[in-house]
Amino acid sequence: MYWSASTAATAPLKAATPGGAASTSLDEATQKATNAAGWVQENWGTWVESGLKILLIVVIAVVLRHVIRRTLTKLIERMNRTAAAAEGTALAGLLVNAERRRQRSEAIGSVLRSVASFVIMGTAALTVLSVLQINLAPLLASAGVAGVAIGFGARNLVTDFLSGVFMILEDQYGVGDEIDAGVATGTVIEVGLRVTKLRGPNGAIWYIRNGEVKRIGNLSQGWSTAGVDVVIAADQDLRRAREVITAAGEVMSKSEPWNELLWEPVQVLGLSEVHLDTVTLSVSARTMPGKSAGVERELRWRIKHALDEAGVHLAPRPAPEEEEEAAPADPTATVAAPSALNNPSSPQSTATEPLSSPVLGK
Repeated sequence: MYWSASTAATAPLKAATPGGAASTSLDEATQKATNAAGWVQENWGTWVESGLKILLIVVIAVVLRHVIRRTLTKLIERMNRTAAAAEGTALAGLLVNAERRRQRSEAIGSVLRSVASFVIMGTAALTVLSVLQINLAPLLASAGVAGVAIGFGARNLVTDFLSGVFMILEDQYGVGDEIDAGVATGTVIEVGLRVTKLRGPNGAIWYIRNGEVKRIGNLSQGWSTAGVDVVIAADQDLRRAREVITAAGEVMSKSEPWNELLWEPVQVLGLSEVHLDTVTLSVSARTMPGKSAGVERELRWRIKHALDEAGVHLAPRPAPEEEEEAAPADPTATVAAPSALNNPSSPQSTATEPLSSPVLGK
Protein backbone atom coordinates (compact mmCIF):
# COMPACT_ATOMS: atom_id res chain seq x y z
CA MET A 1 0.00 0.00 0.00
CA TYR A 2 2.77 2.27 0.82
CA TRP A 3 4.43 1.52 -2.55
CA SER A 4 1.24 2.28 -4.37
CA ALA A 5 0.70 5.57 -2.58
CA SER A 6 4.25 6.74 -3.23
CA THR A 7 4.02 5.72 -6.84
CA ALA A 8 0.78 7.62 -7.25
CA ALA A 9 2.31 10.69 -5.66
CA THR A 10 5.36 10.78 -7.94
CA ALA A 11 3.51 9.96 -11.12
CA PRO A 12 2.07 13.46 -11.62
CA LEU A 13 5.52 14.98 -11.16
CA LYS A 14 7.07 12.66 -13.80
CA ALA A 15 4.26 13.38 -16.15
CA ALA A 16 4.61 17.10 -15.65
CA THR A 17 8.37 17.25 -16.16
CA PRO A 18 8.50 16.40 -19.92
CA GLY A 19 5.61 18.65 -20.66
CA GLY A 20 7.33 21.51 -18.90
CA ALA A 21 10.53 21.05 -20.85
CA ALA A 22 8.66 20.88 -24.13
CA SER A 23 6.76 23.98 -23.21
CA THR A 24 9.99 25.82 -22.44
CA SER A 25 11.63 24.80 -25.78
CA LEU A 26 8.54 25.84 -27.72
CA ASP A 27 8.50 29.21 -26.02
CA GLU A 28 12.18 29.74 -26.82
CA ALA A 29 11.70 28.76 -30.46
CA THR A 30 8.72 31.07 -30.71
CA GLN A 31 10.70 33.90 -29.19
CA LYS A 32 13.63 33.32 -31.59
CA ALA A 33 11.34 33.17 -34.58
CA THR A 34 9.66 36.34 -33.45
CA ASN A 35 13.04 38.07 -33.03
CA ALA A 36 14.26 36.83 -36.43
CA ALA A 37 11.09 37.97 -38.11
CA GLY A 38 11.40 41.32 -36.46
CA TRP A 39 15.05 41.63 -37.49
CA VAL A 40 14.23 40.69 -41.07
CA GLN A 41 11.32 43.11 -41.05
CA GLU A 42 13.57 45.86 -39.80
CA ASN A 43 16.43 45.23 -42.29
CA TRP A 44 14.74 43.98 -45.43
CA GLY A 45 14.37 47.50 -46.69
CA THR A 46 18.09 48.11 -46.28
CA TRP A 47 18.88 44.87 -48.06
CA VAL A 48 16.63 45.67 -50.97
CA GLU A 49 18.05 49.16 -51.19
CA SER A 50 21.64 47.87 -51.13
CA GLY A 51 20.88 45.17 -53.71
CA LEU A 52 19.32 47.70 -56.03
CA LYS A 53 22.29 50.01 -55.61
CA ILE A 54 24.75 47.21 -56.40
CA LEU A 55 22.71 46.13 -59.42
CA LEU A 56 22.53 49.69 -60.67
CA ILE A 57 26.28 50.19 -60.20
CA VAL A 58 27.10 46.98 -62.09
CA VAL A 59 24.72 47.81 -64.93
CA ILE A 60 26.08 51.34 -65.30
CA ALA A 61 29.69 50.08 -65.25
CA VAL A 62 29.04 47.38 -67.87
CA VAL A 63 27.12 49.74 -70.16
CA LEU A 64 29.69 52.52 -69.81
CA ARG A 65 32.55 50.12 -70.49
CA HIS A 66 30.82 48.73 -73.57
CA VAL A 67 30.07 52.21 -74.93
CA ILE A 68 33.60 53.50 -74.42
CA ARG A 69 35.25 50.41 -75.90
CA ARG A 70 32.93 50.48 -78.90
CA THR A 71 33.59 54.19 -79.43
CA LEU A 72 37.34 53.62 -79.36
CA THR A 73 37.02 50.69 -81.77
CA LYS A 74 34.98 52.77 -84.23
CA LEU A 75 37.52 55.59 -83.99
CA ILE A 76 40.41 53.22 -84.74
CA GLU A 77 38.54 51.70 -87.68
CA ARG A 78 37.88 55.16 -89.11
CA MET A 79 41.56 56.03 -88.81
CA ASN A 80 42.49 52.81 -90.61
CA ARG A 81 40.00 53.48 -93.41
CA THR A 82 41.44 56.95 -93.90
CA ALA A 83 44.97 55.58 -94.11
CA ALA A 84 43.87 52.84 -96.52
CA ALA A 85 42.16 55.38 -98.75
CA ALA A 86 45.34 57.46 -98.96
CA GLU A 87 47.41 54.40 -99.87
CA GLY A 88 48.13 54.18 -103.59
CA THR A 89 47.88 57.92 -104.24
CA ALA A 90 50.68 60.38 -104.87
CA LEU A 91 50.15 61.80 -101.39
CA ALA A 92 50.80 58.41 -99.81
CA GLY A 93 54.54 58.85 -100.29
CA LEU A 94 54.51 61.87 -98.00
CA LEU A 95 52.55 60.04 -95.30
CA VAL A 96 53.28 56.96 -93.29
CA ASN A 97 52.06 53.78 -94.96
CA ALA A 98 48.79 52.09 -94.12
CA GLU A 99 50.32 49.16 -92.27
CA ARG A 100 52.33 51.45 -90.05
CA ARG A 101 49.31 53.59 -89.20
CA ARG A 102 47.17 50.50 -88.67
CA GLN A 103 49.55 48.96 -86.14
CA ARG A 104 50.05 52.30 -84.41
CA SER A 105 46.33 52.94 -84.13
CA GLU A 106 45.66 49.37 -82.97
CA ALA A 107 48.29 49.66 -80.26
CA ILE A 108 46.94 53.00 -79.06
CA GLY A 109 43.38 51.64 -79.15
CA SER A 110 44.37 48.56 -77.16
CA VAL A 111 46.02 50.70 -74.48
CA LEU A 112 43.05 53.07 -74.26
CA ARG A 113 40.54 50.21 -74.05
CA SER A 114 42.51 48.49 -71.31
CA VAL A 115 42.88 51.71 -69.33
CA ALA A 116 39.16 52.48 -69.69
CA SER A 117 38.15 48.98 -68.58
CA PHE A 118 40.49 49.08 -65.58
CA VAL A 119 39.30 52.49 -64.42
CA ILE A 120 35.59 51.78 -64.86
CA MET A 121 35.52 48.29 -63.36
CA GLY A 122 37.88 49.24 -60.54
CA THR A 123 35.73 52.21 -59.60
CA ALA A 124 32.61 50.04 -59.74
CA ALA A 125 34.20 47.40 -57.48
CA LEU A 126 35.19 49.99 -54.87
CA THR A 127 31.70 51.50 -54.98
CA VAL A 128 30.08 48.09 -54.42
CA LEU A 129 32.34 47.45 -51.43
CA SER A 130 31.40 50.81 -49.94
CA VAL A 131 27.70 49.97 -50.38
CA LEU A 132 28.31 46.74 -48.46
CA GLN A 133 29.82 48.91 -45.70
CA ILE A 134 33.23 47.26 -45.97
CA ASN A 135 36.12 49.34 -44.68
CA LEU A 136 38.25 50.19 -47.71
CA ALA A 137 41.19 51.68 -45.82
CA PRO A 138 43.00 48.35 -45.17
CA LEU A 139 42.25 47.20 -48.71
CA LEU A 140 43.65 50.36 -50.27
CA ALA A 141 46.72 50.22 -48.01
CA SER A 142 47.36 46.60 -48.99
CA ALA A 143 46.88 47.42 -52.67
CA GLY A 144 49.38 50.27 -52.34
CA VAL A 145 51.99 48.06 -50.72
CA ALA A 146 51.42 45.33 -53.32
CA GLY A 147 51.71 47.88 -56.11
CA VAL A 148 55.04 49.13 -54.77
CA ALA A 149 56.34 45.56 -54.44
CA ILE A 150 55.25 44.68 -57.97
CA GLY A 151 56.72 47.91 -59.27
CA PHE A 152 60.14 47.08 -57.82
CA GLY A 153 60.01 43.45 -58.90
CA ALA A 154 58.84 44.12 -62.45
CA ARG A 155 60.45 47.49 -63.03
CA ASN A 156 61.99 46.36 -66.33
CA LEU A 157 58.60 45.27 -67.62
CA VAL A 158 57.02 48.54 -66.53
CA THR A 159 59.86 50.49 -68.15
CA ASP A 160 59.43 48.59 -71.43
CA PHE A 161 55.68 49.15 -71.40
CA LEU A 162 55.86 52.89 -70.67
CA SER A 163 58.62 53.39 -73.24
CA GLY A 164 56.51 51.58 -75.83
CA VAL A 165 53.45 53.71 -75.04
CA PHE A 166 55.34 57.00 -75.40
CA MET A 167 57.16 55.74 -78.49
CA ILE A 168 53.85 54.98 -80.19
CA LEU A 169 52.18 58.20 -79.06
CA GLU A 170 55.12 60.28 -80.29
CA ASP A 171 55.36 58.28 -83.54
CA GLN A 172 59.12 57.90 -83.26
CA TYR A 173 59.13 55.07 -85.84
CA GLY A 174 56.73 52.61 -87.40
CA VAL A 175 56.45 49.56 -89.63
CA GLY A 176 58.63 49.90 -92.71
CA ASP A 177 61.02 52.47 -91.23
CA GLU A 178 64.76 52.00 -91.45
CA ILE A 179 66.08 52.80 -87.99
CA ASP A 180 69.29 52.68 -85.99
CA ALA A 181 68.37 51.73 -82.43
CA GLY A 182 71.93 51.56 -81.15
CA VAL A 183 71.74 47.89 -80.20
CA ALA A 184 70.58 46.91 -83.70
CA THR A 185 69.93 48.41 -87.13
CA GLY A 186 67.32 47.31 -89.63
CA THR A 187 63.79 47.65 -90.97
CA VAL A 188 60.90 47.73 -88.52
CA ILE A 189 58.51 44.84 -89.18
CA GLU A 190 56.46 44.96 -85.99
CA VAL A 191 55.90 47.49 -83.23
CA GLY A 192 54.65 46.37 -79.81
CA LEU A 193 54.22 47.92 -76.41
CA ARG A 194 57.05 45.86 -74.94
CA VAL A 195 59.18 44.68 -77.89
CA THR A 196 60.07 46.10 -81.29
CA LYS A 197 60.94 43.64 -84.06
CA LEU A 198 63.61 44.57 -86.64
CA ARG A 199 64.90 42.77 -89.72
CA GLY A 200 68.62 43.34 -90.14
CA PRO A 201 70.51 43.77 -93.42
CA ASN A 202 71.46 40.08 -93.44
CA GLY A 203 67.87 38.95 -92.82
CA ALA A 204 68.22 38.37 -89.09
CA ILE A 205 65.22 39.33 -86.94
CA TRP A 206 66.06 41.36 -83.85
CA TYR A 207 63.75 41.60 -80.84
CA ILE A 208 64.52 44.83 -78.99
CA ARG A 209 62.97 45.70 -75.64
CA ASN A 210 61.63 49.23 -75.77
CA GLY A 211 63.11 50.05 -72.38
CA GLU A 212 66.64 49.31 -73.65
CA VAL A 213 66.47 51.80 -76.52
CA LYS A 214 68.30 54.98 -75.49
CA ARG A 215 68.41 56.64 -78.90
CA ILE A 216 66.66 56.21 -82.23
CA GLY A 217 67.95 57.24 -85.62
CA ASN A 218 65.07 57.12 -88.10
CA LEU A 219 66.31 57.00 -91.68
CA SER A 220 62.80 56.97 -93.18
CA GLN A 221 61.29 60.21 -91.91
CA GLY A 222 61.46 63.52 -93.71
CA TRP A 223 63.72 62.81 -96.67
CA SER A 224 66.76 60.77 -97.63
CA THR A 225 69.88 61.57 -99.60
CA ALA A 226 71.18 59.49 -102.48
CA GLY A 227 74.93 59.94 -102.98
CA VAL A 228 76.98 58.62 -105.91
CA ASP A 229 80.74 59.01 -106.47
CA VAL A 230 81.83 59.00 -110.13
CA VAL A 231 85.54 58.31 -110.67
CA ILE A 232 86.81 59.45 -114.08
CA ALA A 233 90.25 59.77 -115.60
CA ALA A 234 92.15 62.93 -114.74
CA ASP A 235 92.69 63.86 -118.42
CA GLN A 236 88.95 64.02 -119.22
CA ASP A 237 86.94 67.21 -119.67
CA LEU A 238 85.34 67.85 -116.26
CA ARG A 239 82.86 70.42 -117.61
CA ARG A 240 81.66 67.97 -120.22
CA ALA A 241 81.34 65.23 -117.59
CA ARG A 242 79.33 67.57 -115.36
CA GLU A 243 76.94 68.47 -118.16
CA VAL A 244 76.42 64.80 -119.08
CA ILE A 245 75.69 63.78 -115.48
CA THR A 246 73.27 66.68 -114.99
CA ALA A 247 71.42 65.79 -118.19
CA ALA A 248 71.17 62.14 -117.15
CA GLY A 249 69.70 63.23 -113.82
CA GLU A 250 67.09 65.44 -115.54
CA VAL A 251 65.99 62.58 -117.77
CA MET A 252 65.72 60.30 -114.77
CA SER A 253 63.65 62.82 -112.79
CA LYS A 254 61.05 62.92 -115.59
CA SER A 255 60.60 59.16 -116.00
CA GLU A 256 58.40 56.80 -114.00
CA PRO A 257 58.61 55.94 -111.12
CA TRP A 258 61.62 58.10 -110.36
CA ASN A 259 59.67 61.33 -110.79
CA GLU A 260 57.91 60.59 -107.48
CA LEU A 261 61.01 59.29 -105.69
CA LEU A 262 63.25 62.23 -106.62
CA TRP A 263 62.23 65.31 -104.64
CA GLU A 264 64.97 67.61 -105.96
CA PRO A 265 67.07 67.76 -109.15
CA VAL A 266 70.24 65.72 -109.30
CA GLN A 267 73.19 67.92 -108.38
CA VAL A 268 76.89 67.57 -109.10
CA LEU A 269 78.48 68.89 -105.95
CA GLY A 270 82.02 69.00 -107.35
CA LEU A 271 85.29 67.20 -106.82
CA SER A 272 85.61 65.22 -103.64
CA GLU A 273 88.97 63.57 -104.40
CA VAL A 274 91.82 64.45 -106.77
CA HIS A 275 94.61 61.99 -107.50
CA LEU A 276 97.40 61.79 -110.05
CA ASP A 277 95.44 59.66 -112.52
CA THR A 278 91.81 59.99 -111.33
CA VAL A 279 89.32 62.51 -110.01
CA THR A 280 86.07 61.83 -108.14
CA LEU A 281 82.85 63.73 -108.78
CA SER A 282 80.22 63.72 -106.01
CA VAL A 283 76.60 63.49 -107.16
CA SER A 284 73.71 63.98 -104.73
CA ALA A 285 69.91 63.91 -104.87
CA ARG A 286 67.17 64.28 -102.26
CA THR A 287 64.74 61.38 -102.36
CA MET A 288 61.67 59.98 -100.67
CA PRO A 289 62.44 58.52 -97.23
CA GLY A 290 63.79 54.98 -97.41
CA LYS A 291 64.22 55.02 -101.21
CA SER A 292 67.78 56.28 -101.48
CA ALA A 293 69.35 52.88 -102.18
CA GLY A 294 67.20 52.21 -105.25
CA VAL A 295 67.75 55.73 -106.55
CA GLU A 296 71.51 55.36 -106.16
CA ARG A 297 71.58 52.13 -108.18
CA GLU A 298 69.50 53.60 -111.00
CA LEU A 299 71.54 56.80 -111.01
CA ARG A 300 74.80 54.89 -111.35
CA TRP A 301 73.34 52.91 -114.25
CA ARG A 302 72.23 56.02 -116.14
CA ILE A 303 75.42 57.97 -115.46
CA LYS A 304 77.56 55.11 -116.76
CA HIS A 305 75.61 54.85 -120.03
CA ALA A 306 75.51 58.62 -120.48
CA LEU A 307 79.26 58.99 -120.03
CA ASP A 308 79.94 56.11 -122.44
CA GLU A 309 77.74 57.71 -125.10
CA ALA A 310 79.41 61.10 -124.56
CA GLY A 311 82.90 59.63 -124.86
CA VAL A 312 83.91 60.49 -121.32
CA HIS A 313 86.03 57.66 -120.03
CA LEU A 314 85.94 56.46 -116.48
CA ALA A 315 89.14 55.85 -114.62
CA PRO A 316 90.71 52.50 -115.52
CA ARG A 317 90.93 49.95 -112.84
CA PRO A 318 94.41 49.99 -111.33
CA ALA A 319 96.47 46.97 -112.23
CA PRO A 320 97.31 44.70 -109.35
CA GLU A 321 100.76 45.24 -108.00
CA GLU A 322 103.23 42.58 -109.10
CA GLU A 323 104.75 40.67 -106.31
CA GLU A 324 108.42 41.34 -105.89
CA GLU A 325 110.62 38.42 -106.78
CA ALA A 326 112.05 36.78 -103.75
CA ALA A 327 115.74 37.59 -103.31
CA PRO A 328 118.04 34.56 -103.44
CA ALA A 329 119.06 33.21 -100.13
CA ASP A 330 122.38 34.43 -98.78
CA PRO A 331 124.83 31.47 -98.87
CA THR A 332 126.75 32.90 -95.94
CA ALA A 333 123.68 33.08 -93.73
CA THR A 334 124.35 29.63 -92.31
CA VAL A 335 128.13 30.11 -91.98
CA ALA A 336 129.39 30.64 -88.46
CA ALA A 337 131.28 33.78 -87.63
CA PRO A 338 135.11 33.48 -87.56
CA SER A 339 136.56 32.60 -84.17
CA ALA A 340 139.97 33.25 -82.69
CA LEU A 341 140.10 29.63 -81.57
CA ASN A 342 140.44 28.52 -85.21
CA ASN A 343 143.99 29.95 -85.30
CA PRO A 344 146.34 27.60 -83.34
CA SER A 345 148.87 30.41 -82.76
CA SER A 346 146.38 32.81 -81.31
CA PRO A 347 146.61 33.60 -77.56
CA GLN A 348 143.10 32.15 -77.10
CA SER A 349 144.15 28.80 -78.62
CA THR A 350 147.36 28.76 -76.59
CA ALA A 351 145.50 29.45 -73.38
CA THR A 352 143.24 26.49 -74.00
CA GLU A 353 146.11 24.01 -74.52
CA PRO A 354 146.84 21.89 -71.39
CA LEU A 355 150.13 22.49 -69.62
CA SER A 356 152.65 19.60 -69.77
CA SER A 357 153.74 18.16 -66.41
CA PRO A 358 157.48 18.72 -65.55
CA VAL A 359 159.80 15.69 -65.62
CA LEU A 360 161.52 15.11 -62.27
CA GLY A 361 165.25 14.22 -62.42
CA LYS A 362 166.77 11.25 -60.64
